[in-house]
Amino acid sequence: MKDIFIEIIESIKRNRLRTALTGFAVAWGIFILIVLLGSGNGLINSMTRSMGNINLNTMDVFGSYTSKPYDGLKSGREIVLEERDVDLLESELFSTVIDGVTPVITQSLNVSYGKKHSSVSLCGCYIDLKDMYKIKLCAGRFINETDLKESRKLIVIPSGLAERLFGIEDNFEKAIGLRVKSDIASFLVVGVYQSDGMSMAYEAYAPYSTIRSLFNKGKFVEFISFSYHGLEEEESEEFENSVRSVLNVSHRADPTDKGAIYISNNLSQNGQMEKARRYIKLFLWVVGFFTLLSGIVGVSNIMLITVKERTREFGIRKAIGARPWDVIKLIISESVAITAFFGYVGMVLGMIACRILDWKMGNSETEVLGMKFSIFVDPTVGLDVALEATLLLIVAGTVAGLVPALKAAKVRPIEALRAE
Repeated sequence: MKDIFIEIIESIKRNRLRTALTGFAVAWGIFILIVLLGSGNGLINSMTRSMGNINLNTMDVFGSYTSKPYDGLKSGREIVLEERDVDLLESELFSTVIDGVTPVITQSLNVSYGKKHSSVSLCGCYIDLKDMYKIKLCAGRFINETDLKESRKLIVIPSGLAERLFGIEDNFEKAIGLRVKSDIASFLVVGVYQSDGMSMAYEAYAPYSTIRSLFNKGKFVEFISFSYHGLEEEESEEFENSVRSVLNVSHRADPTDKGAIYISNNLSQNGQMEKARRYIKLFLWVVGFFTLLSGIVGVSNIMLITVKERTREFGIRKAIGARPWDVIKLIISESVAITAFFGYVGMVLGMIACRILDWKMGNSETEVLGMKFSIFVDPTVGLDVALEATLLLIVAGTVAGLVPALKAAKVRPIEALRAE
């Protein structure tokens, strides 16, 4: 083993520039692979964070437009949800599956505290919405039954709104008991919840009965949320279709018309997102592999040149008793050594680059249409990926040296001694 190592060092010393250029290609390939995988993980983690505040066993129902004619009515008719749809979902038809139902009505509103102003989307809802949307309170409480019965003018605001209006950053208890004013009424702040920087950044919650009476919403609702239990992904999709069918018939729409009632199935969407995550990882591995392949081809080429230059040496070795396997082992060992050394250099630099990416962009947020979100969340690679890349390097180095090694093993001593 020691002799092989010495021979590898001597061979590399004789071809320093050529080895360095080939090694650079290998290092660059593994560097790109690690950076791509780290960036992909950052993107996937960002997607996962955006789903973090969503209860998977929840569906949101929205009215839309019919896409099929039915019962003498033309297509393109608008379907508007009503409170009777809430009663339908709470009926015995779905009692074995559905746990809680809450209608939601919304109203855009400008609120102020002193000289500070901000716009919010005020959502009138029931108590169940807190668990459905996984609303995490920083201070105070959420809506209760008494608030609904007495139509109290109170509000639960996001932490971002508390920061903007009250200048509070950490101790959100200070916001409890304060009043925010609007053109219609003033609202007592009873709770502050942790906003996620995205859709929940500008949503405030108030009793459903209060919003309905203040803004004359009547019997119509924007959407209906409900939670359910005991269903896997495929079963939830079947249940989604059955709910849509019942609501469609209630509004004189074709039971099979998916355009009339739109249902956001969080469990199904999470499954689709999981597939997207797998496809992203696969795509990045493929791109990174082919980038690495260019470096491996370079290693194979340099080993072919080495074999040609050392044809006479290999002939002498075989003439004095060297077996073909000894020659193959020498060439493959040199190929693996070059690939592994420069591959590890590229891997380390790639992991450093991922750390720098995490430092620069991991905690930064981008604001689009008033919503803040992180593009990359922890864009790094783990130990398992490093081990997989190591295995890939070893296999690639072996394959790169295999063809030149077999060519060297076939060298006949007499022909080799005649070679110039």
